[in-house]
Amino acid sequence: MALNNTIYQSPVFQQACTQFDLAADILGLDAGLRERTKRPRRCVVVSMPVRMDDGRIEIFEGYRVQHNLSTGPAKGGIRFHHDVSLGEVAALAMWMSWKCSLAGLPYGGAKGGVVVDPRLLSANELERLSRRYMQEILPFIGPNVDIPAPDVGTNEQVMGWMVDTYSNHKGHFDPGVITGKPIALGGSLGRREATGEGVAWFVKSYLQDLGIEPENTTVAIQGFGNVGSEAGHALYHWGAEIIAISDYTGGVHNPKGLDLKAAQAWIAEHKTLQGFPGGEPITNEQLLELPCTVLIPAALERVITDQNAAKLKCRILAEGANGPVTNKADAILAERADIEVIPDVLCNSGGVIVSYFEWLQNQQNYYWSKNEVFDKLYRMLAKAKASVEETKKKYGCSRRTAALVLGISRVAEAKAKRGLFP
Repeated sequence: MALNNTIYQSPVFQQACTQFDLAADILGLDAGLRERTKRPRRCVVVSMPVRMDDGRIEIFEGYRVQHNLSTGPAKGGIRFHHDVSLGEVAALAMWMSWKCSLAGLPYGGAKGGVVVDPRLLSANELERLSRRYMQEILPFIGPNVDIPAPDVGTNEQVMGWMVDTYSNHKGHFDPGVITGKPIALGGSLGRREATGEGVAWFVKSYLQDLGIEPENTTVAIQGFGNVGSEAGHALYHWGAEIIAISDYTGGVHNPKGLDLKAAQAWIAEHKTLQGFPGGEPITNEQLLELPCTVLIPAALERVITDQNAAKLKCRILAEGANGPVTNKADAILAERADIEVIPDVLCNSGGVIVSYFEWLQNQQNYYWSKNEVFDKLYRMLAKAKASVEETKKKYGCSRRTAALVLGISRVAEAKAKRGLFP
């Protein structure tokens, strides 16, 4: 009961539940099936002692939440961030369930997290923490049980340490337990770019539906990390102008367009975007309200609220992050015919789709070219988009609710067909 209270008191989990209930009402799910489909299947909380470089022992708290195991092994990233909470991880795991289902992947949803600011750790401390986290969740994961991947604050190298820890425990190399790995350890070509590439694909597709040409497109990106930078580069090469980018220190704005290569070089040297001379400094809050064709929130959840939703000046809101729009903001945006929202469970699904490809390649020990990966990715994104648009028209609902109706209905049907184990 205490654990449930911890989760349900989280505003992020409440947000996910409110979204779920809107879709479940449309589907007419009965009370029992509704609760089975909504609640996380398993929540793991671990306490991890790690020896720091100065010899002291520091205790870190970590989580792994498996929301749905009825449709296949659970799938979801591992987040290292100082604001991670069990409720947040549970919400992210729920969204992963709908995302995988919507994309037609044979996965359930999961998510993991550690309460830590990885920027404050040395490379050796980060490795020790990564390995300890994997050691603690070992009994609950596996290539056919739960398959982690990178998320905010983690990367290919962290995944490399984790797959090595798991493989040493098993006594043989088992790359299928982790996706988003280095290529040398069985990673897939295109996986690093996949989430941002998928965001860019959806942006281009919906702009084309609106009849807006690349040369008339301006883009503002909140969160110039892996997802934001890859989406920005893809849209820039398509012909759009990237007029604003940001990280946790703030942002930079240039209405004539930013030099993305110079920005990335600055970040590589200085570790942050702060001080980049390519434009005028702005705050993350100001970036969200800039006039632009496309706004991409690609950082953390709940950045668009009832306080700023009416002030957005974009034509398309493409959710590169998970849960960037609160429920109250969603209601405001639903009344604005001038903004097309591409919801997170659709917009940023490219990452988990290519993670699925990586897992398949590991299982078969046969690896594809980057062109093959992206060709398969684009076909799956197009299929998901068409299904969402058809469902949106059928029920006369928002695009977000349509995406959730599809994702939830498939999970609920699997649970109903499997029944209850005595």
